[in-house]
Amino acid sequence: MDADSGSSCRGTMKCYRRRVLLATAGGMALDALAQSKAKKYRIGLLEMPQDPRAPNQIAFWEELRSRGYVEGQNLVVERRNAGDRPDLLPALARELVALRPDLIVAVQQRASRAAKDATPTIPIVIIGVSDPVGMGLVASLARPGGNLTGLTVLVPGHVASKNLQLLHDMVPSAKRIAVLVNPTNEMHRIVQQEALQAAPQLGLQVQVQQARTADEIEPALQAAVANRAEALMVVADSLFNNPPARLPELIARIGLPAIYLLRTNVEAGGLISSGPDFIDLSRRLADYVDRILKGANPGELPIEQPTKFQVVINRKTAKSLGLTIPQSLLVSAEIVD
Repeated sequence: MDADSGSSCRGTMKCYRRRVLLATAGGMALDALAQSKAKKYRIGLLEMPQDPRAPNQIAFWEELRSRGYVEGQNLVVERRNAGDRPDLLPALARELVALRPDLIVAVQQRASRAAKDATPTIPIVIIGVSDPVGMGLVASLARPGGNLTGLTVLVPGHVASKNLQLLHDMVPSAKRIAVLVNPTNEMHRIVQQEALQAAPQLGLQVQVQQARTADEIEPALQAAVANRAEALMVVADSLFNNPPARLPELIARIGLPAIYLLRTNVEAGGLISSGPDFIDLSRRLADYVDRILKGANPGELPIEQPTKFQVVINRKTAKSLGLTIPQSLLVSAEIVD
C-alpha cells in the first residue's frame, strides 16, 4: 500500500497533506453547493429619470453589495423607468407586480403612488416623497401599516420657509419670489401652499409659475420675469432635475438668483441648494431593502425623515450675479466653484 494512503500513511507528512487537500476540496464543494442553493432575490425598481452615475445612486448599490446583494449573482433587478412620461408609471408598476418581485423600490412620489395602487401585498420601499401621510400613502410615519415604508426627503411644513429664508439671506433686496412647480406633482401642491403661507412672515410676495413638460419650463421662467420676480425657488421634480444643467442654464439666461433642492443643480451652475444629504438617504434606503428581504414587515417599519441636511452655494454663480455670500453661510454652507 502507498505510504500516502490507508493506515500505513498515519503520522506521515504526505498523509497529512492529503487529508488537508481532501478537506479543502470537500469544503469547496460544500460552498459551491450552498451557493447554488442560496436564495436569489428579485427587486423591482420604479422611477422617473435618474442618473446612474449620481453619487446617491452609487451609494445605494454599494450599500446593497456591502450587505451581500450582488446583481447578477444573488440579486435580479427589474428596472422600469417612465422617462419624461409620468403617465406611464401605473402600467409600469403593474408590469413589475406581474413579475412577483420580493419588493419594489419606488423613487419619487408619482412612482410611489403607482406602486401603491398596483399592489396591496408586495412590499414597497419609497424614497423621494415629501409627505406620505398627507398624500394618503400610509396611516402614519411611526406605523405605516399595509405594505409600504421607506424615507421622506422633506420635513413637511419646513422646506418652503427654510428655502425662502435662505434665498432672502442670499438676495436681501429680493421681495418678489417666483416658485416654479409642476402641478402634476402631488408634493408640489403641498410645498406651494407652504410657500404662500410662509412668505408674508418674511416680508415676501410669492408668485407661482407652472410647468408640466420640458417645453413649458422656459415660458414659465419668462412669465416670472414679466411679472417682475427678483428671485426663484425651484421645487424639486424629475422634470426640473434632469439633466441637472438644463434648468440652471435657462435660469442663467434670465439672470434670476435661484434656490434648488439638489446640490447637482448647483454643481451644474445653479446658485444655491438646500436639502437632505441624498447619499445618506440612499444608504438608509438600502438598509430598508435589506431588512425587508430578511423578513421584516414593511407596515411595522417607521418611515424615516431626513436627519442630515446640506446647503451648497456656487461661488462663481454668486459672483456673476453680483452677490456677496453672507458670512453666516460661508461658515455653514459648502462652497463650490
